[in-house]
Amino acid sequence: MPKPALHSLHIHPVKALRAQTLPAALVEPWGLAGDRRWAVIDDTGKVLTQREEPRLATAAAEALPGGGVVLSAPGREPLTVAPPEPGATTAVRIFGQKVELVSAGGEARDWLGELLGREVFLAHLDDPAVRRPIDDPPYTSPGETVTLADRYPLLLTTLASLDSLNALIARGDDAVEGPLPMNRFRPSVVVSGTGPWAEDDWNRLAIGEVVLRVAKGCGRCVVTTTDQATGVRGREPLCTLAAHRRLDGKLVFGQNLVPLTTGTIRVGDPVEVLD
Repeated sequence: MPKPALHSLHIHPVKALRAQTLPAALVEPWGLAGDRRWAVIDDTGKVLTQREEPRLATAAAEALPGGGVVLSAPGREPLTVAPPEPGATTAVRIFGQKVELVSAGGEARDWLGELLGREVFLAHLDDPAVRRPIDDPPYTSPGETVTLADRYPLLLTTLASLDSLNALIARGDDAVEGPLPMNRFRPSVVVSGTGPWAEDDWNRLAIGEVVLRVAKGCGRCVVTTTDQATGVRGREPLCTLAAHRRLDGKLVFGQNLVPLTTGTIRVGDPVEVLD
């Protein structure tokens, strides 16, 4: 059997938009560099995700050097957005937390508003080191922070577990929906060369020279049923996860990670389970 290795790397420069695949990425204390530093905010100050707006899956964002992004969507002219100048922040809500972000201004507001047909604006997380502590006791330690990811800095999945899940879907009532691609699960790092569900037993691992702690399994939501090209929703994988992967009351696929060290990881790097 091949040894575990880093199969692919993904960031989501704007939370809830499609992923950008990279050959290498810097692991910072709060996640991969450029990952989820931007978010779409509704007119009540809430961070929007594909839970509320599956149409966000039809748009993509490419991270630029210096922290900017290029927004794109079918039939739309791309829009380059620079990081806003330091200044007044706006308090927004993400999963019950208040986080201070900086608004990107009018062009991005108009572009996204036309895409979604509602009042929204784009905002930037200027300083992940201080803006958002990880709030999920008892799985966190003091001083750990995160960007605008749901809860944790990185999400790990494995090819073998996806193959196993797709095999279960193929035997179920919703076989027509499978096989599902990995992008349904919006991972940061995808690992090859493991057995199915091996990651359930990991506590600490090294990707290349970067050491990461496994915090907890990732409970999945309706976003996993959303086609990441069209925004169309189905029933899988939640039906099959409910039948086969209900752990501690959650439908689990993948593991949430917290960096213990920093550094650059690259596709092809060895993955070593430390304990």
